[in-house]
Amino acid sequence: MQPKVFVTQPVPEAALARLRAVADVRVFPDSETILPRSRLLEEVAECEVLYCLLHDRVDREVIDAGRSLRLLACSAIVPANVDVARATERGIPVTVIPNIVAETTADLQWALLLAVARRVVEADRAVRAGMFPGAQSQRFVGGEVHGKTLGTIGLGTIGRGTVYRARGFGMRVVYTKRHRLPVAEEEALGVQYRTLPELLSESDFVAVNASYHPGTHHLIGAKELSLMKPTAYLINTARGPIVDEAALVDALRAGRIAGAALDVYEREPEVTPALKEMPNVVLTPHIGSAARDTREQIAHIVVDNILEFLSGRRPHYVANPEVFERTA
Repeated sequence: MQPKVFVTQPVPEAALARLRAVADVRVFPDSETILPRSRLLEEVAECEVLYCLLHDRVDREVIDAGRSLRLLACSAIVPANVDVARATERGIPVTVIPNIVAETTADLQWALLLAVARRVVEADRAVRAGMFPGAQSQRFVGGEVHGKTLGTIGLGTIGRGTVYRARGFGMRVVYTKRHRLPVAEEEALGVQYRTLPELLSESDFVAVNASYHPGTHHLIGAKELSLMKPTAYLINTARGPIVDEAALVDALRAGRIAGAALDVYEREPEVTPALKEMPNVVLTPHIGSAARDTREQIAHIVVDNILEFLSGRRPHYVANPEVFERTA
């Protein structure tokens, strides 16, 4: 009998076809909604492998409902949606993907930056509504991008992607991170180090590229937002809880910053209602990796992990490798 695999949302068929050759694969068919909790609990009770996405909350209840569960295959770099500790207690490996989404996410970050600064979404809605105020109208005057200062909070792979794109716009780039780079590396990248307060006060655009952990929870709060220029924009494509959304709403309402563009949220999939009402806020539903080639590559890696596990081998990308050491 073939092992049962449940996939929580449609993924590229080219990858699934490889899986169907060796497993009984069921897929939740609706790509427009998140799998209901009740359905997740039903399916995990019957499957041996759960192929889950970042928005699926795989907590203790779900893991314990998986009577025959042998593998949690996640299409995430960091499985923040999974109770990895509980999976480890039960001896269930949690597989992940390597960081192949950096350039794609940096592309989205740049799209959001341009959209919020040049008021692209507002202008698009106006044209669709039958308005055409003309080229000389002041209605959609926004902020300049070229020649301005961009500050990146974090300088990992996505942060560096941000730097490379900023170069093309002739921007000055400052950065902050826990450990400053060697001066020679700063010069090679064309960046200047600043403390967080300095970066916030100097930057015309603040891009959040930090990783999320207890030390970065609400890293950007009321105090930090008060340091930004009233003409500055905040862009977050990292993790939602890094920004205090209530403080962000207050800053936007008071005109302390010019606008914000967000792909991630503090309590996903919930979005603070006030943000939806603000014309100077651009919102996308956590689509940093949503480019065709990248999504297909991700699906193939997740399937590779599953196939390796089902064939009795240790998958390449595992969040809790100790489960294999325990049984070695």
